[in-house]
Amino acid sequence: MNWTQTIFEVIDMRSFSNLWFWIALAVVWSSASHYVLGVPFDMITRARRHGGEAQQDLEDMVRINVNRILYIGQVSGLLLMGFVCFVLTALAILGFFYGVEFAQAVFLIALPMSFVGALSVRTAGRIAREAPEGEALHRRLIRHRQAVQFIGMASIFVTALWGMWKNLDRSFLFNTF
Repeated sequence: MNWTQTIFEVIDMRSFSNLWFWIALAVVWSSASHYVLGVPFDMITRARRHGGEAQQDLEDMVRINVNRILYIGQVSGLLLMGFVCFVLTALAILGFFYGVEFAQAVFLIALPMSFVGALSVRTAGRIAREAPEGEALHRRLIRHRQAVQFIGMASIFVTALWGMWKNLDRSFLFNTF
């Protein structure tokens, strides 16, 4: 037995039966819903409760991150979108046409995260145009967070269904009938 065979026996390389994949999926979605346009959600909550300096810090942080997101979108948005579409297409072909389970797993994380990225650019544009302050800014950020959480819940549900199907498909019991 060679060393690569030993590694692949110790570390299960099938993504949907690997605990690390599910931990990574949870971390990705909890981070995506915690950081609203790059602003930690606890900062939004603190600004809603206390106002004053916390509100000013929130508005400054939102302004900085909105400008950063819009700058990236203006400078390299088209190139970035083309690259993301290429990677997603390659993952979909490798995963669902050629049956590479790792590509399927990455695709099931990357596709919904690309929707979150597009939603973030859209929300950043609306904030830059409307320049909301105070409660209007809080509502906009919370609405964005709820949309990200909805995308995350749908993504986790679809990924769990697909992962259960792949695990059942490979199991001895399922293949005997």
